[in-house]
Amino acid sequence: MNGEAPSVASGYRGRFAPSPTGPLHFGSLLAAVASFADARAHDGVWLLRIEDLDRPREVLGAADAIQRTLRAFGFEWDEPVVFQSARLDAYDAALARLEALGLVYGCGCSRAEIAARARARAGLEGPIYPGTCRDGLPPGRKARSLRLRTATDPIDFEDRIQGRHGHSVAESIGDFVLRRADGLHAYQLAVVVDDAWQGVTHVVRGADLLLSTPRQIGLQRALGLPTPIHAHVPLVLDDQGRKLSKSLAAAPVDGADPLPALRLAWHLLGQESQAAISLHDFWRHAIAGWRIERVPAGLSGSLRPGPGAMLRSPPSPDCAQSPWRDRDHRRRV
Repeated sequence: MNGEAPSVASGYRGRFAPSPTGPLHFGSLLAAVASFADARAHDGVWLLRIEDLDRPREVLGAADAIQRTLRAFGFEWDEPVVFQSARLDAYDAALARLEALGLVYGCGCSRAEIAARARARAGLEGPIYPGTCRDGLPPGRKARSLRLRTATDPIDFEDRIQGRHGHSVAESIGDFVLRRADGLHAYQLAVVVDDAWQGVTHVVRGADLLLSTPRQIGLQRALGLPTPIHAHVPLVLDDQGRKLSKSLAAAPVDGADPLPALRLAWHLLGQESQAAISLHDFWRHAIAGWRIERVPAGLSGSLRPGPGAMLRSPPSPDCAQSPWRDRDHRRRV
């Protein structure tokens, strides 16, 4: 699917977009359950996209394994799976459009150089890029990456779970990378291009991407693309306060016995409990009973074992001490 855009029916179009860097774990399952239930509750289309841009980190066979696990848990996607690795021409075209608008420039700085600069200020996700190459490469330097010129105006949005959020990308992140030093397209660019191409209207995903949303909205505006409606579900942390995808507790979910994990995910999402004895019953009750307003607001919560497990969300999360400051952006849910 790398030709003309798929036909877009009116109404809700959602998606789940895992990276094939390993098997599906419970944290990803939680986001998939929320995304799928929200789409089906709105009589909408639900899509599966494999975000396999970062080929060096891809685990052989992981994409197929993720699809098998999703099917075992009763998920059904409505169109052929899209692989980002087959969409490189579309990302190059978007880069060319941004360059024609004067919004892209070459950067010769390494991460270490940016972090070492005395004038680099701490931002929401590490040092704010100081704009060293914004007005041209320093003498003797070659471009390593391509960055987007950001504006100081704040970009705010209303999240269906987390409420009002936003920040000035220029002041909180800085000019960010669109094509990496290794030649790979950055996630922020690819996700914006693909959401528009697939006609995605609603994005339900993990709260580790809440800080990315203003960057993506800024790119959508620059490219003249629509902005989906967002909902960010809290991340599940282990007993050590680590995101499950980064911890030893990130064991694959069991496709041979899906109901226990589905019931736990449903409970953690704040939904009314159900005693389904089959996948068909679970999803029938889940789709009929889904209420996104029941999902606890907050950026993260601990997974407490046992029947009383709940997402414990912090009452007033401090973005300056965000749990995602050192996360890998390319491991997404």
